[in-house]
Amino acid sequence: MFSIFPSARLRPSPFFDATVADGVTSFTTYNRMLMPTGYGQPEEEYWRIINGVSMWDVSVERQVQLQGPDAGKLAQILCPRDLTKCVVGQGKYVAVCNHAGTVINDPILLKLDEQRYWLSIADSNIWFWAGALAAERGLDVVVSEPDVSPLAVQGPKAEDVVASMFGDWVRDLKYFWFRETEIDGIPVAVAKSGWSKQGGFELYLMDGSKGIRFWNLVKEAGKPWDIGPGNPNHCERVESGLLSFGGDTDDHTNPYEIRMGKYVDLDVPDDVVGIKALRKIKAEGPKRHQLGIMLEGDEPDQVAFNWFDVNSRGTKIGDMTNIAWSYRLKRNIGFALASVDAKPGDDVSVMKNGVEIAARLCDLPFI
Repeated sequence: MFSIFPSARLRPSPFFDATVADGVTSFTTYNRMLMPTGYGQPEEEYWRIINGVSMWDVSVERQVQLQGPDAGKLAQILCPRDLTKCVVGQGKYVAVCNHAGTVINDPILLKLDEQRYWLSIADSNIWFWAGALAAERGLDVVVSEPDVSPLAVQGPKAEDVVASMFGDWVRDLKYFWFRETEIDGIPVAVAKSGWSKQGGFELYLMDGSKGIRFWNLVKEAGKPWDIGPGNPNHCERVESGLLSFGGDTDDHTNPYEIRMGKYVDLDVPDDVVGIKALRKIKAEGPKRHQLGIMLEGDEPDQVAFNWFDVNSRGTKIGDMTNIAWSYRLKRNIGFALASVDAKPGDDVSVMKNGVEIAARLCDLPFI
């Protein structure tokens, strides 16, 4: 057993006490917060997301709010994706890059009104980045972190749960689109999104003081569908080919290396951060690409802290960036960030903790 030492650097989730009451057994740190990573029954939690419905505390997905007359302009400067046709109520997956074209976050951008946007961020401090760019360029915009905390409802039965709470209109939401609403006086934005491929929603709680009450409302609504607590599931996300920023990326990774090229529009204005570098990378061609990798052996391996060398004929060709035991494939699988010369079907090996393991590259997703 171990304990967590409280600190003002470690911000509590509005749902923290509820996750403890529901039996959370492990956390990771993310955006200076604690994110639940398990409730003590990993395989049961996995099958819940595959076959049923699971609720997750993902308040670590903080919102960076851009508000003011130049909010749209700043959003475009931050995102190398054309936002000119983005309308109120729409979200878009974007790659926020630095001036070298390196991905520094992969948030969902949500347009709340003509002068207010959210960036629902992964694990890096885009609040500082956005504020610095706004000040440098003299923009009339306020960059802040609003009181907004997402709770995810994921799985094939998630739509029924959320519809029972808010109405059947949620069934008509397009992917990444959202609507602001309320339940029992609690303000919420309901978005069709989430870090799984099993379908679901992210419910953006807009009053942190109502966290426990809102958690319990979702829990009660989900009882007919046997809802249970969970978390962004490592196995499911690897099987589904979902990127984990910071886990599957390094300090030099550009969007074209990690299957995000389709979210880059090279004809956006020149003042978009990183766009000139991205045009050059596209013209010259990326040096690496992301593939799946299937390892030999039928014993579950452990999630790793670090990357491992992927070798071909004794020469390193890339790195295995994650590993997971697939309950459906009954294999250890992961992602390889490898030379573009490496192709699906290639036989390779992984050097893991001094042991060479035979493996084969494949396309993503696995399932």
